Amino acid sequence: MPPLHPDLEAFLELAAAPSRTPMSAMRPAQAREAYVQSSLLLDLPGAALPVEPLTLPCRDGTRLPARLYLGAHGRTGPSPVLLFFHGGGYVLGNCDSHDALCRDLAHAAQCAVLSVDYRLAPEHRFPSAFEDAEDAHRWLLAHGAAWPLDTQRLAIGGDSVGGTLATALCLAAREAGRPQPCLQLLLYPCTAAWQDSPSHQRYATGHLLEQATLQWMFQQCLRSEADRQDWRFAPLQAASLAGLAPAGIALAEHDPLVDEGLAYAERLRAAGVPVALKVYEGMVHDFARLGQIVPDAALQLRQDLAAQLRAAFA
Repeated sequence: MPPLHPDLEAFLELAAAPSRTPMSAMRPAQAREAYVQSSLLLDLPGAALPVEPLTLPCRDGTRLPARLYLGAHGRTGPSPVLLFFHGGGYVLGNCDSHDALCRDLAHAAQCAVLSVDYRLAPEHRFPSAFEDAEDAHRWLLAHGAAWPLDTQRLAIGGDSVGGTLATALCLAAREAGRPQPCLQLLLYPCTAAWQDSPSHQRYATGHLLEQATLQWMFQQCLRSEADRQDWRFAPLQAASLAGLAPAGIALAEHDPLVDEGLAYAERLRAAGVPVALKVYEGMVHDFARLGQIVPDAALQLRQDLAAQLRAAFA
């Protein structure tokens, strides 16, 4: 097995201390608080730039909190925009947990980032998160010009299940005959119906994202096992990936999800979709937000993502 980054190895030993309550043993509200607090401790502060709080309408009348990061503030003309969805297994996460990442992407890519606080399980089970994401996408296409955002230069991205939502939106847009974004930016996305690949077995424990935690999250989210076969949950279940937006895919070498990320990249390429794929050596799931632990790797990833965004917007 290739080696972990030494700073991650020490961090993971502390994270696995017997005195720590595993997330799979927590109540969802308790786990959410722990997730956000750990995010504030483990990541570096993001770039200072203007941020607009928004609320976006949903199909059932609910209004979703969102944040618009203005990385191209002061430039002439409408700004290109990344529509971003946070990870957290559909149970955890919000705009706060991914604030630094969104700030840095907006700053480095000189674009706007619209971060969406979609509703979480178990209060809102599948496909609620996808429907919220789709409603946010439709709002952006209809009203983005008023901010002013250039929705002709739109990327959709996210990390973990946020990456799932991003690529599922591309599939939904294709099915509905809507235009594709210029890029789908996927950070270690969940793409498989079942978590039974060799990497899931190899990294089931001791590598930050535990198999028990992942299944606890999906048990909170899914209505039944049949939902696993829906491409909105598992994009690898889609009959075809042809016609989707070009993809930038960032994976972590020591991540249970790395095999399904590689499989998704292979399926996209086989369908004729351009893919820029990079596997970050020595890294674990969610390392994009571990700036206090692996600052060089987290910074390099953010620079790489920003470069992909700039190229797609050009």
